[in-house]
Amino acid sequence: MELVGPAKADRNLQATNAMKAAYINQTGSADVIQFGDLEDPVAGPGQVLIRNHAVSVNPIDTYVRSGIVAFDLPEPYLLGCDAAGTVESVGDGVDSFSPGDRVWCTNQGLLGRQGTFAERIAVGAEWCFHLPDKVDFQTAAANALVGVTAHLGLFRCAAVEPGEVILVIGGTGGVGAMVVQMAKAAGATVITTAGSDEKCARASELGADHVINYQDESIVEATKKIAPKGVNVFWETRRMPNFDEAVDMLAPRGRMIVMAGRDSRPEFPVGPFYVKECSLHGFVMFKATSLEMRRCAEEMNRWMAGGKLVANIAHTLPLSDAAQAHRIQEAENVGGKIVLTVE
Repeated sequence: MELVGPAKADRNLQATNAMKAAYINQTGSADVIQFGDLEDPVAGPGQVLIRNHAVSVNPIDTYVRSGIVAFDLPEPYLLGCDAAGTVESVGDGVDSFSPGDRVWCTNQGLLGRQGTFAERIAVGAEWCFHLPDKVDFQTAAANALVGVTAHLGLFRCAAVEPGEVILVIGGTGGVGAMVVQMAKAAGATVITTAGSDEKCARASELGADHVINYQDESIVEATKKIAPKGVNVFWETRRMPNFDEAVDMLAPRGRMIVMAGRDSRPEFPVGPFYVKECSLHGFVMFKATSLEMRRCAEEMNRWMAGGKLVANIAHTLPLSDAAQAHRIQEAENVGGKIVLTVE
C-alpha cells in the first residue's frame, strides 16, 4: 500500500507498522479477496488515521471487486466504502478531529480512493463525521452508505414533506430500511413492500404505516386502496422498474426515485408522466459532494443518537471472513446489512 505524508507527531497516537486487511490485487470473483498483513497507512495532509472497529458490505463493493464497475484502483486495493472507529492521528491542516475521537465515514473505495476493510485507514477529513457517544460502531458502519443514499434521495431529490405519502419498494433492504425510517421521521405516511411475513413484521418495526406482502397481493391494487389519490414519492429499488405501474400510482406532481439497474432499458409512458407533472430522479451517492454528505451525516447522527434510525443488520462476521461476506451479498436477498467487526 502506498503511504502518504508524515503525521503531526505532537498530536498523534503511535501506530504499529503492520495491520490486518482484506484486499485484492486484481478484480474477479470473491475468491480473489485476500486477508493478511499490509503496512500501516499514515495520515497525510488533510487526512485522519482511523482505527476501525466495524465496516460494512454494500452491493457496490461487489461490483467494484468483480470489475462490473470499473475504477482506477490502488494496488493492493482495500475493499469497502464504510467504516466506524476511533481517530489515532491527524495530518497537517486537520483541525476538526483529534486523536481519540469516535468517527464514521463512507464513500471510500470509489473514484480512486482506497477502501476501508483494514484495521487502520487514512481518510480525507472531509469524508469523516463525528460519532455520538450513544451510537455503537456497528450501527454507524451499517447505516453509513445506505443512510446517506436514503437522505440524498428523500431530501435533496424528492424534497419529501410532512404529511405526504411515500411508497418504498423493499422496506427491509439496505437502503429501503433507511428510507422507511427517515421518511417516518420526516412526518410522511410510509407504505412499503416485503416478500415474507417475517420481513413484513420487520418493516412494521422499522416504522412503516402499511406493509404490502407482494407474494400475497398486488402492489398496485394494495397501494391504490391505501392511497386512492396516489403517492407523492415512489422509491424504486428494483433493477427493472415498471414505469406504467409507477406513474399510475403516483399522485399529481409525484416524484419517483430510481437507484438501480445500470443495464435496465424499460419502456417509459411519456404522456401520462408529463400530464401528471411528475418528476423522475436518478442518482448515485458517491457523486455527492462532501458538503452534501456532511448535511446528511449531521441529521443521521441526531436520529441515530435519538433512536429514530436503527441499523438493519442481517449478518455479523469478522473481517477475516470478507470473502464469505461478499459471497453472501451476491448469493442471496440479504434483507439487511452485512457488518464485519475489526478487532
